[in-house]
Amino acid sequence: MTMPLNRTGVSHTIFRLLGIPGFQDLHLWISLPFFISYIISLLGNGLLLFIILSRRSLHEPMYLFISMLSGADIFLSTCIVPQALAIFWFQAGEISLDRCLTQIIFISATFISESGILLVMAFDRYIAICSPLRYTAILTHALIGKIGVAIFLRSYCTVLPVIYLLKRLTFCKSNILPNTACKDIMLAHLSCNDIRINIWYGFFILMLTLVLDIVLIFISYLFILRAVFRIPSRDARAKTLNTCGSHICVILHFYGPGIFSILTQRFGRHVALSVQVVLGNVYILIPPMLNPVIYGVKTKQIREQLVHLLIPKHK
Repeated sequence: MTMPLNRTGVSHTIFRLLGIPGFQDLHLWISLPFFISYIISLLGNGLLLFIILSRRSLHEPMYLFISMLSGADIFLSTCIVPQALAIFWFQAGEISLDRCLTQIIFISATFISESGILLVMAFDRYIAICSPLRYTAILTHALIGKIGVAIFLRSYCTVLPVIYLLKRLTFCKSNILPNTACKDIMLAHLSCNDIRINIWYGFFILMLTLVLDIVLIFISYLFILRAVFRIPSRDARAKTLNTCGSHICVILHFYGPGIFSILTQRFGRHVALSVQVVLGNVYILIPPMLNPVIYGVKTKQIREQLVHLLIPKHK
């Protein structure tokens, strides 16, 4: 460890992740939910990906978007949990600046990608309910591929300037990161420079991606609800709304903890650091673990294929 203030003006290139600050004595116990959630995430999302990609009947837009979400969930979990477990089990928290910046890119871009996927899934439900006869004509495989590329480009193009803004800083205050992973604003606070542009660019990204996505999702569901309540049959209305149930559940447990954690890290000066770290891990652990469960239980076609896979003789 270094002294809290580096008076030589030398910029640190090696940092140390502490895990959950103030709870180092409980790291072994804290590692259990991390480990369990990661295993469930890998198995659940891996199984979901296998079922969707191996079953031709599931090569429809909705299921292809679900497979994108599962792939992003696996990647997001893998960016953080193995390293967190290394800290909890072996106190292996040392990380280079370049590796730290790479982790920031992957975590931030994947989180924004998931938001983009949830947005296009809302668009998918809008087309399916409001223009069902044109559904397959609009959402072709070619368009889905272009949407996937657009989501990828938007995510990385908005995050890359964050790395430039961090690279220009001199990290001379300390090399201690009280977290399980590198976060851009936490790293910026270790510098001796003015970081207002880092804070406001992060806020700009939040507004341009996550907040904009939430607004567009909300508008999509306003149109969906208007179309649903025009259906004369109550059973038909319930059946139609049920097709959106899984997506709504995923939206709630993704955006809620995620945005609250981001705002707390940037503006929650009076929130305990340990609380900030825990919140920052909740949105990484919970959605990847719950998403395959939600889609496996609430989506009939996936549930049926899962039963056929696990019980081949089931009729």
